[in-house]
Amino acid sequence: MIDTNIHLHRWPFRRLALDNSEALVQKLKQLGVTEAWAGSYDALFHRDVAAVNRRLTEECSRHPLLKPFGTVNPSLPDWEDDLRRCAEEHEMPGVRLYPNYHGFELSDFRFRRLLKLAAERGMVVQIAVMMEEERTQHPLVRLPHVNTAPLVDLLKEEPAARVMLQNCFRAVRGGLLLKLVATEQVWFDTSTIEGMAGIGRLLKQIPVKRLVLGSHAPLYIPESSILKLRESELAPQQLDAIRLGNAQDLR
Repeated sequence: MIDTNIHLHRWPFRRLALDNSEALVQKLKQLGVTEAWAGSYDALFHRDVAAVNRRLTEECSRHPLLKPFGTVNPSLPDWEDDLRRCAEEHEMPGVRLYPNYHGFELSDFRFRRLLKLAAERGMVVQIAVMMEEERTQHPLVRLPHVNTAPLVDLLKEEPAARVMLQNCFRAVRGGLLLKLVATEQVWFDTSTIEGMAGIGRLLKQIPVKRLVLGSHAPLYIPESSILKLRESELAPQQLDAIRLGNAQDLR
């Protein structure tokens, strides 16, 4: 299995049970995960993005299971150089963005350029639509979900771009979900699928090839992502695609 959505280092608002890399990797292995795409919680507030990405790469190098996805903050100077380092120096397969923490919209011209540059390098762009549910956010850090609607038109201009929306199903649904699926350039992770047989119900709206396993660990317990796969009546081909094949093709 490939878990496309985990984080290393410390969540800034409280301690988490698996916020130690060794403990998190051990738990993922126990659950059958063979590869995990890792960002860093430090990326939310640290302005020295290059140092965050360097520490992330160093930590992942200690655990072959982990694949680093550095961050790029297009609201900061020289963000293009951060993207270059992620690709050339750290050899990352993609980058992870936090628009609501970094203060930019997906309609921003800088994001449009980032999408273009990442596509030229063959890099996946992951967008964290939310990190923490609005019900549990710290009162001094109340952040809305990322507005993903601009992607519908942006992706028409960048046909080579590949985007993964993480933690998105509290915000992306209905007509917007169908429009994003229709671009054939957007993938979704399973982290915020809720309710019994949630994956099975979602597959009535989107093709299975657009869905990948994502636990959002350690903020969410990783066992929940495995249970979601088990509780829906999925054909073996669907199960293999979600937990492994789709992410392999995307990477």
